[in-house]
Amino acid sequence: MSYPPERSPSPPTLTRIHSPILNIPTPSLLRSVAEAAHYSSTRHGPGEGRRASFGSSTAQCSLSPERARIVEDIKELFSLRPSLEIFERAWHPDATFEDPLSKCSGFYEYAPQWFALPKIVRMSETLYFRVLASTTEPPQIVCAQRQQYTLRYLGVKKVHTILRVFPSMAIIEGIIDSLLIIDLDEDHKIINLEDKWNGLDHPTHWGAETLRRLNAKTVAWFFRAKTKSS
Repeated sequence: MSYPPERSPSPPTLTRIHSPILNIPTPSLLRSVAEAAHYSSTRHGPGEGRRASFGSSTAQCSLSPERARIVEDIKELFSLRPSLEIFERAWHPDATFEDPLSKCSGFYEYAPQWFALPKIVRMSETLYFRVLASTTEPPQIVCAQRQQYTLRYLGVKKVHTILRVFPSMAIIEGIIDSLLIIDLDEDHKIINLEDKWNGLDHPTHWGAETLRRLNAKTVAWFFRAKTKSS
């Protein structure tokens, strides 16, 4: 994963992109869509569907003890506290993980992503977290999350919306609003986790998918030792 470029003595003014509301369906709609196994392909453009703001009074879904544990493990990962115990307990070895930066397949690709994060991020704070849906057909948990990060080497906070890091560029613009889609197997282990920033599908244009696979393999190569049990 590439580091952001060094700042000049007089850093340029950052332009903030204000989009405090995430385009996501309401919990009741999510449940019905997830039960029909169509949720992951459902998108709402500007002005379409309902808009659920973070911090709303919508009731959070209740979870079984097994699923509650999985959610807590996911929170630990986003809070810069990865451990082999979490992956052994909550993840299937052949699971997949996707976000706009990476497309990982298997333990030796997805685990290094989480061990690498504390190397470039000094602090990660969860500003909002809500379970929107928990279904059995398909076995899936859907959550909304707002996470604020402080970069380790710049000492600055991302103020609003997206961090994109590709080998040829680094764009820093704020808090990450995520729609987390967690697919489970019959043993209550994660077989797929998608982190959709702003609830949008992952980039595929202009070779973005190739870069995401390259990023997954590059990070895995650098942090492979961390993922080995003692």
